[in-house]
Amino acid sequence: MFMIHKIRKEILCIMICLKWHCKAQLMRIISILAGIIMEKKEKESKKMDISKRNAVRIVSFTVAVVGVLAVRNIQLMSSEKRALRSVNYTYSRAMGDLCDAVENVSDTLEKELYAGSGKMHQSLAVKLYREASSAKAALAQLPIEELQLENTYKFLSQVGNYSMAVSERLMNGEEITDEEYENISSLYDFSKELSEDMWELESSVNSGEIALTQTGSQQSDPPTVTEGFSDFEGSFESYPSLIYDGPFSDNILERTPRMTSEAENVSQTKALERCSLGLNMNSTVFTDISEVEGKMPCWRFSNEDKTVACEVTKQGGYISYFLKSRISESTELTNEQGVKAAEDFLDDLGILSMKTTYYENIDNVLTVNFAYNDLDVCCYTDLIKVSVAMDDGEILGFDAKGFLVNHYDRDIPEADISQSRAKESVSPRLEIVSGRLALIPTDGLEEKLCYEFRCRAENGRNVLVYINAQTAEEEQILILVESKSGTLTV
Repeated sequence: MFMIHKIRKEILCIMICLKWHCKAQLMRIISILAGIIMEKKEKESKKMDISKRNAVRIVSFTVAVVGVLAVRNIQLMSSEKRALRSVNYTYSRAMGDLCDAVENVSDTLEKELYAGSGKMHQSLAVKLYREASSAKAALAQLPIEELQLENTYKFLSQVGNYSMAVSERLMNGEEITDEEYENISSLYDFSKELSEDMWELESSVNSGEIALTQTGSQQSDPPTVTEGFSDFEGSFESYPSLIYDGPFSDNILERTPRMTSEAENVSQTKALERCSLGLNMNSTVFTDISEVEGKMPCWRFSNEDKTVACEVTKQGGYISYFLKSRISESTELTNEQGVKAAEDFLDDLGILSMKTTYYENIDNVLTVNFAYNDLDVCCYTDLIKVSVAMDDGEILGFDAKGFLVNHYDRDIPEADISQSRAKESVSPRLEIVSGRLALIPTDGLEEKLCYEFRCRAENGRNVLVYINAQTAEEEQILILVESKSGTLTV
């Protein structure tokens, strides 16, 4: 209003100056100006009200959004905690199952020391085999990454097989030898120590001294169970060597290796060259060099962070073993493509006449087992294993120790009986699908020429039956376990 009065005063002054000549027009101007000013004031007032309302709305919306996000964050944190508790419970249960199974293995081995009959030995051997399988199943559930538990798995596999081999001899009327008794005694001593160490590890997990999983990147985090198991692997240096070949398993390396014993020595430099060429890696990567003793001495080459290791024999310069420690994130290849990648790798190494026997896909890594094919005779004693990453086909592992120990230019005898005669020894409850000659390992260090018959049982099971090609006796029966993961024998 003050503004209107001021304008009116100024106009009156103008009217006096103009001597009232345009009084009516000037009065209309006053009215118009006053209307404009009032309209402007109303608009400014409304704008302030709108601004206030908008501000209130914005604040309210922001508070609501923050509230919703806070509730969602709490829900996610709660869900994450529940998932973590569930995972830890699974791992804890697997750890307990593992300890129980290893303890049962130890108890059963002790009972075998006191068993006097082949029937009792066989009963205990079956139980031992079952408990060892349970231990391996529990071990597979634990979060152990980038660590090869080759020795642990090998012990659990062979302890049952060795007991079965001894019990079969006793069932045939033979007596247990002093060497076999000492082997069982040594196995018991080792398993007892392993069991105690397992329980101690579980106690450390329960007390929080050792974590099941890594929770963060802080240096203050406790060591994980993976580090605990690495100690077990090192303890297998005292594991007793058994003069035993389980069916289609790794051959015991106590015999003098056939391929290296008479071969020329190679220098460390030459061995490194072959390692670099075989793995397709620059030799400068291998900064850690050591020596492996035993019946097959090797140069061992590793990179700085120990994620790649390769062993080359000092005699002959053969790559006997290598391992790339990385996780295969997914399975992008088919099993057939994985097998082809393994076959191509052997061809690149110049290892020929190898045939696929079986394979298995575990954690997106396909392990392919090869046997030497000698004039259409499958030599299961000459074994090579190749591991393939199923995300990109990279070769992650190679083990030719069985091949280097057993392979030589054999003079395989002719079969004394025909294949048709051998078929007569196969159970009539089995349908024979195919047959071929095969050289299989025995419970000792011998090899037997057999007819291998692939059969199908009435329930649909695929079975392998081995009939001695000289005597027509049934030597071995294996059940093929086939799945999407691969084909195994039991």
